[in-house]
Amino acid sequence: MTYTTQMHAARQGIITKEMELVAEKEGISPEELRQYMAEGKAVIPANKLHKCLNPNGVGSMLKTKINVNLGTSRDWKDVDMELQKVQSAVEMGAESIMDLSSYGDTRKFRRKLTQECPAIIGTVPIYDAVVYYHKPLKDITTQEWLDIVEMHAKDGVDFMTIHVGINKSTACRFKENKRLTNIVSRGGSIIFAWMEMTGLENPFYEHYDWILDICQKYDVTLSLGDACRPGCIADAGDISQIEELVTLGELTRRAWEKNVQVIIEGPGHMPLNQIEANMKIQQTVCQGAPFYVLGPLVTDIAPGYDHITAAIGGAVAASHGASFLCYVTPAEHLRLPDEQDVKEGIIASKIAAHAADIAKGIHGASDWDYAMSTARKRLDWEEMFRLSMDPEKARRYRAEAKPEKEDTCSMCGNFCAVKNMNRILEGEIVSIYDE
Repeated sequence: MTYTTQMHAARQGIITKEMELVAEKEGISPEELRQYMAEGKAVIPANKLHKCLNPNGVGSMLKTKINVNLGTSRDWKDVDMELQKVQSAVEMGAESIMDLSSYGDTRKFRRKLTQECPAIIGTVPIYDAVVYYHKPLKDITTQEWLDIVEMHAKDGVDFMTIHVGINKSTACRFKENKRLTNIVSRGGSIIFAWMEMTGLENPFYEHYDWILDICQKYDVTLSLGDACRPGCIADAGDISQIEELVTLGELTRRAWEKNVQVIIEGPGHMPLNQIEANMKIQQTVCQGAPFYVLGPLVTDIAPGYDHITAAIGGAVAASHGASFLCYVTPAEHLRLPDEQDVKEGIIASKIAAHAADIAKGIHGASDWDYAMSTARKRLDWEEMFRLSMDPEKARRYRAEAKPEKEDTCSMCGNFCAVKNMNRILEGEIVSIYDE
């Protein structure tokens, strides 16, 4: 039996080598994973040309995955620095890297990633078209937009964000219902501007079936972009966001008819009390397709700390059905992140993802916490460092304030509750002050 995509294989009852590898990572049977994939509830982004890929699955019933955005810009052209960020991200356990390069030889960088990086690789073709053609936005033709999609597929990217949900109809509704922060999606703003200047339909929407054929040929997972994601909490859940989501639900069905794997992109900025409802609406409208969220950021007032606002929202979102968290760094809204920003963003997202997996009851998720708690009870510092999300930082913090006695820390010293409870329960005398 032959197949075109991972979804096509799953629907024919075929368990691929990618499914076997992912099932082993998730601690579930390959057959269980295959069923999820046949229904579109889980995906394995795996372009046939990405030969060095270490595959991972994305779906609400699987471990929550994180994506790291990287890439060059006009103000930050250092490709070597971006490659170092990629290496660091992979070493820290990021399952996915998204290349958002908007300056320089973007194709060379993209091909290097798909030739050497084992993580899932994603891109946004809209950005690249502006760089590649190097001409005014309004002069880019419909065919040129489409050609970039095919180029990225041939370059081996595993998933592509295509801003296909904003068409003439949704754009008209957006203009009729004013927002505080308008459209904050870079891809969404680009295609909206192009439509306004040319009077033409969104080429990705108009020629959606052609895009599906390309995705099917190379097994590119289609990440349906949310051009109208809210850019502030005041815009969350408005008519533009919801209408686009309805359109994405229709486009999901059409993709599945061609066995193309689909991820749905979501907010954005959103108050904490709206997140659960937004996840449930997405699951209903898009029939359980994996949901990929940027945060969501639960407040707008924390530039420099948006990795925290995003982690709060991400944990809530993932615990209610989101399956893929796009990391947010402390540099969000301020600048291109440096390597330290990337590290902090990854750690914050990993904490959010793990917290959600515990809440969802993902197989084995709380075992890590149990092991850490056991090490703390024993005051086994080396084991605590080993089990830490960031062992280097944990070890450094303890070394920077070395305690008088090795079995305590510099905060509690002889007042250490763990030490004293261990001793008293073993029948020892505890005096604290005179020790």
